[in-house]
Amino acid sequence: MKLRFKPINFESGRPIAFINNALAEKLNIEEGDRIQLSCNGKKLLLPVNLVEKLLSEKELGLSDEAISSLNVRRGAIIEISVALEPRSTHYILKKMNGAELSKNEIYLVIKDIVSNALKEAEIAYFVSGVYHNGMTFKETVYLTEAIASTGKVLKWKSKNIADKHSVGGIPGNRTTPIVVSICAAAGIKIPKTSSKAITTAAATADVMDALTNISLSTKDLQKIVRKTNACLAWGGSLGLAPADDKLIRVEKMLNVDPEPQLIASILSKKIAAGSNYILLDIPYGEGAKVSLRKAKKLKKDFMKISKYFKLHLEVVLTLGNQPIGNSVGPVLEILDIYKIFRRENNRPKDLEKKSIFLSGKLLEMMKKAKKGEGEKLAREILDSGKALEKFEQIISAQGRKNTPLTLAKFKHSVNAKSSGKVKSINNKLINRLAQILGCPTDKSAGLYLHKHLKDSTKKGEPILTLFSESRRKLNQGVRFYKETKPIVLS
Repeated sequence: MKLRFKPINFESGRPIAFINNALAEKLNIEEGDRIQLSCNGKKLLLPVNLVEKLLSEKELGLSDEAISSLNVRRGAIIEISVALEPRSTHYILKKMNGAELSKNEIYLVIKDIVSNALKEAEIAYFVSGVYHNGMTFKETVYLTEAIASTGKVLKWKSKNIADKHSVGGIPGNRTTPIVVSICAAAGIKIPKTSSKAITTAAATADVMDALTNISLSTKDLQKIVRKTNACLAWGGSLGLAPADDKLIRVEKMLNVDPEPQLIASILSKKIAAGSNYILLDIPYGEGAKVSLRKAKKLKKDFMKISKYFKLHLEVVLTLGNQPIGNSVGPVLEILDIYKIFRRENNRPKDLEKKSIFLSGKLLEMMKKAKKGEGEKLAREILDSGKALEKFEQIISAQGRKNTPLTLAKFKHSVNAKSSGKVKSINNKLINRLAQILGCPTDKSAGLYLHKHLKDSTKKGEPILTLFSESRRKLNQGVRFYKETKPIVLS
C-alpha cells in the first residue's frame, strides 16, 4: 500500500510511524506493530502509533527521527507493508529463560535493535534477561563485538588514542571535563564521547549540553580533535555503537544497568571511537553501583574482556560512598568545574583531588609523565591555567552556547535542626531528589551540598539547597527529602 507523507512535527526520541485508526483497522494493524517503509531506495522498519484526526486514511506521519532516517519531504509517496515478527524475539525469550546465546544469535538481536525491528518492550525483555540471568565471558565478548560493529568506527592517524570513563552512579562525579582538559593540554589525543544519564541525575553529556554543542558528526568530531586534541561530545549523535544508545534508553526506563551490558557498552564505544588506551574508574561503597567485592570482580571482568580486544586498560577503584563535588545538576556542576579551573578558594577540593589523581594515571599511561609523577604534572597544568585554556578551546570548537549559566528561579534551603556531624549521605536518594527537581532535562535544576560526610554542622546552618524551574517540582523535592532523609546527622 502507498501513502502520502504528511509532516506532523513530532519528536519522540526514536523513529516512529503514525497512521489513521481506520486504516489500521482495515490492515489489521495494532498500536506498536511493526511496518516496513520503502522510499527513495531506502527501507525502514518502524513501530506504529495510531492517531484519529491528524492523518487521513491515505496519509502517513513520521517522527522527526524517522524523517531524518528516510530523508523525505511533504507529499512524498511511501510504500508500507506489515512486517513479520523478527527471529531475534525467539533468542530474547531464550535469554529470558536463562540459556546461553551464540555469536550469531546475539548479533541478530543487536542488528534488529539498530534497524528498529524490535519493539521497545522486546528490548526491555532482552535487558531484563541479561539483568536476571547474566552472560558468560563469550556472550559478553560477542555482545561487545556486535554493538561496536553495527555502527560507525572512527579511524585515527595516531596509534595512541586515550579515553577516561567511569561506570557512574555517583552524584556530581564530574571529573571527565577536567581530566580531558588536563590531558589534552599535555598533548594527549582524547576524543571523549559520553552517554546521557541512566541511573544518575546527570551524566557528562547532559552537563556539557548546557554549555556547548554536544551533537557532532563524525567529520566534525575528527576535525575538532585534530585542532584541540580532544572533544566532549554525546555518543548518541555520532552513529557509534547505535544499539547501545537504544539499550541505555530502555535501561533508564527500567532503572537497571546489567553488568554484562555495562562492560559491553563501555568497551564497544571505546572500540568504535578508536581509543586503545583506556582509564576506567569504578566507584564502590555504600550507595555506589557496586560494593568493593563486586568492584574487584568487575575490574577482573573488564581486564579479561579488554585483553581479548587488545586494549590497554587500567582500572582504578575509588571510594564512592557519597557525592563527589558540591553540586548535582548540569549548570551547578559546570560552575563547580569552573571553580576548579579558575583555582577559586571555594572550589570543591574532593572533585579536584580525584580529577588530578585520574589525570595523573592517564598521563603516566600515555608516557607523558614518569611512574609516580603524573599527579604532579596534572596539578602543574591545572595551576598554570593551561587546563582552563584547553577547556575553553574545546567548548568554542564544538560551538559554545549563548545561554547564561543561571540557576533555577525557585530554591529551598534545608537547614540543620541541631548541631552535630554528617553521618551518611545516600547517593541513590540524592540522585532521585535531583531528578524530581527536574534533572537532567532542566539544566538549571539540581542541588548544592553545603556539607559532606563527617563535616560538623551547627543548628540552623544550611545542609542542602534545592533548585527547580517549577514550584511544584520544588515542593515535591522538599517533600521527598523530608520523607526519605537522604542526609543523616548524628
